[in-house]
Amino acid sequence: MRVRAFAKINLSLRVLGRRTDGYHELRTVFQAIALHDTLTVRRVKGSFHLTCSDPRLPVDLRNLVARAADAVWKASGRRGDPEGVSIDLVKRIPIEAGLGGGSSDAAAALRALATIWRVDTARIRSIAPTIGADVAYFLEGGTVLGLDRGDVLFPLADHAKAWVTLVIPAFGVSTAQAYGWFDQDRRRKRGRTPHPFFNDLQQSVAARHPEIGRIVTALRRAGASLAAMSGSGSAVFGLFPSQAQATTAAEALATAHRRTIVTRTLTRAECRRLAAK
Repeated sequence: MRVRAFAKINLSLRVLGRRTDGYHELRTVFQAIALHDTLTVRRVKGSFHLTCSDPRLPVDLRNLVARAADAVWKASGRRGDPEGVSIDLVKRIPIEAGLGGGSSDAAAALRALATIWRVDTARIRSIAPTIGADVAYFLEGGTVLGLDRGDVLFPLADHAKAWVTLVIPAFGVSTAQAYGWFDQDRRRKRGRTPHPFFNDLQQSVAARHPEIGRIVTALRRAGASLAAMSGSGSAVFGLFPSQAQATTAAEALATAHRRTIVTRTLTRAECRRLAAK
């Protein structure tokens, strides 16, 4: 079985405050894009085994795919450690980029393993938030409003089709870093930019990595209808009405120290139709 794990961008991301459980209260609009990782799931003899094309990623329980396998195995009523399945993960979604690659991989594993180990959809949906805050979104796809930790979901009408230019700096930003910087700056009472489509984390990340701001400005000058950092960064996206415009922008912004990817938005129906192709 081969399944796709699509990336996401955040059309907006508001951080409303810090919760007592250590997470942050969010109001965000997720949008699926066609950039994806691929998981090949096989039935095998012996213990569960995970391999990954990116050597920087662990293949033990620090990887959300392995945690998803462990959770589905237990949900199926089986004891001990997972067995009888191997997963080969091919990474295309950049890591530490705010594109949700790890969470999407976990959601794809949940769907595939639920079929193999016969766990119903309702149970899988209850498992998803325990693995990661964004995992629940990737079971939905398309355009979705996320509240609380981003895991209380309200599907929205699909965003108008757009081509997406992703600009990936040479540095990554961890989720913990981005929120930590935001909390520091909030205590110092730095203002937020009032805009209906804005990422509240962007200002704090760009203060430490000014290239973020330069990329956003360059995408806007290239004609992007919306340009912003995605999630906790470091990826920045620009939305364009045509593939040609997105490609022109990508070519203009690519340098020796950053790479660009041209992709497109996906509707909810496309996410479901293309996930297993």
